[in-house]
Amino acid sequence: MTITIDESSRSPTRLEGKRSAMVVCWILGLGSLVSWTSMLTIGDYYYQLFPKYHPSRVLTLVYQPFAIGTIAILAYNGEKLNTRKRNLAGYILFFLGTFALLLLDLGTSGKGGLGNYIGICVIVASFGVADANVQGGVIGDLSFMCPEFIQSYLAGVAGSGTLISGLRLVTKAAFEHSSNGLRKGVILFLAVSTFFEFLCIILYAFIFPKLPIVKYYRAKAASEGSKTVAADLAAAGITATPSESVDDAKHVGRLSNKKLFMENIDYALDIYLVYVVTLSIFPGFLYENTGTHNLGSWYPTVLVAVCNLWDFISRYIPLIKKLELKSRKGLMIITLSRFLLIPCFYFTAKYGDQGWMIMLVSFLGLTNGYLTVCVLTAAPKGYKGPAANALGNILVLCLLSGIFSGVALDWLWLIGNSGF
Repeated sequence: MTITIDESSRSPTRLEGKRSAMVVCWILGLGSLVSWTSMLTIGDYYYQLFPKYHPSRVLTLVYQPFAIGTIAILAYNGEKLNTRKRNLAGYILFFLGTFALLLLDLGTSGKGGLGNYIGICVIVASFGVADANVQGGVIGDLSFMCPEFIQSYLAGVAGSGTLISGLRLVTKAAFEHSSNGLRKGVILFLAVSTFFEFLCIILYAFIFPKLPIVKYYRAKAASEGSKTVAADLAAAGITATPSESVDDAKHVGRLSNKKLFMENIDYALDIYLVYVVTLSIFPGFLYENTGTHNLGSWYPTVLVAVCNLWDFISRYIPLIKKLELKSRKGLMIITLSRFLLIPCFYFTAKYGDQGWMIMLVSFLGLTNGYLTVCVLTAAPKGYKGPAANALGNILVLCLLSGIFSGVALDWLWLIGNSGF
């Protein structure tokens, strides 16, 4: 293909559409996790329907193998994939799955039972596949653009938790004393999630590829040999024809996945360990192992909301350049120090009051969001389009692997628990 890029007139950071692209990236991040966040936030409803099946732990454990298996396949074949089809397929699957959850609840009138639980598990598995398509595809795509796009996307991911947790608190208060109040709130949640997934389909299909700055970066990546952007460039009205020069150029940006991984093994380990710690505590421990306090049934809901809020806020901290952590050694030290949170949570649940627990949950969310943005914006710097895309997918694979490991370790909290 032949792509010409006019870099003489203005810097890419000043190209028209940067702010619009950041807003779209934020909404795309929201749509990447809003369905799954809704599932986690309405955990109290599923505990009411399926009290013996440990829904917060089981559903998370169902979700992760499908996410990891899919992202592993996609990361291995990353440079051959059509990113446009991949991301649209992910958002469409999220939309259909969320809508199916809504129909399932309406069709069964909010009844429990093993059959309904299995149906929910199947839908959750589809969320795992959708997550792998979207997170790997979008982060890979944004990795060869400016870092602010990744930061905005990741803030949107955390924003889904904050939005849904806030909505959960509002609906819990509004419907607490009404008939089937908990279920009414859940139906509202699923309807809101379905709307946002549909919005993401529209934005990614018709708006995002036509923004000037996005076209610039994708054309630049194509000139460096990236094959993943061809369909998005075509959607933006940019045509390309085969050219020997680009065939030569693509080798400049191509590195094997193994070499990319070894060059960034510390970043990969950072993002893996961050989510091992977070998911070994959130959400299972918060729902089942924190005891009963003055907040009563509100307690786990408040803890989840606080964690999501600080996770969201912390993803904007790296925008302040003096507070952005760029040192690879520093990132590793802070990541490893987070393992101290595990005994802190254990002793606080056993001996502390709810104030100390809320403080710990705040720190858990704060460090999770901050480290996620620092790692995923720092790692792709210095790589050409194809390599940056591939590295983005590799880091998402490590992130999802960390989530899966954390979810598995979360079951250890139940050892010795009579309810297990």
